[in-house]
Amino acid sequence: MLVSAFVFGGIPEKAVKKAFSEAEIFVSPSLLKEYRNVPLVLNALGKINHVQLKVLVSGMASFVSKAGVVYPQTSLAICRDIGDNMLLECCLAASAEFLITGDKDLLTMEHLPFEVRILTPRRYAEEG
Repeated sequence: MLVSAFVFGGIPEKAVKKAFSEAEIFVSPSLLKEYRNVPLVLNALGKINHVQLKVLVSGMASFVSKAGVVYPQTSLAICRDIGDNMLLECCLAASAEFLITGDKDLLTMEHLPFEVRILTPRRYAEEG
């Protein structure tokens, strides 16, 4: 969602702005590593241009600067996309109320071993 928010705008950008103004944001060391690597990979693959890379890196830096860092103590293996488990681990460690994502593997999960609402950017942005 962060790539969409910072590179393309729209609903994901609205959700990020809402989170900046209303919510506590948390990241984990694994997420920080991903946030560092993803812009470079997207640029190397030609999926974003140099200007978009600069905007994305700047947006990610802004996002991270507002975030608290949690250190997950529990490893989870509950998402069909194993790479998404780190998001759930971060949510668990932070006792997060929401996980905002466009990822269908996360959005379709039904039985989590902890409480967290998994919402699309649109739904989060539209909630009062």
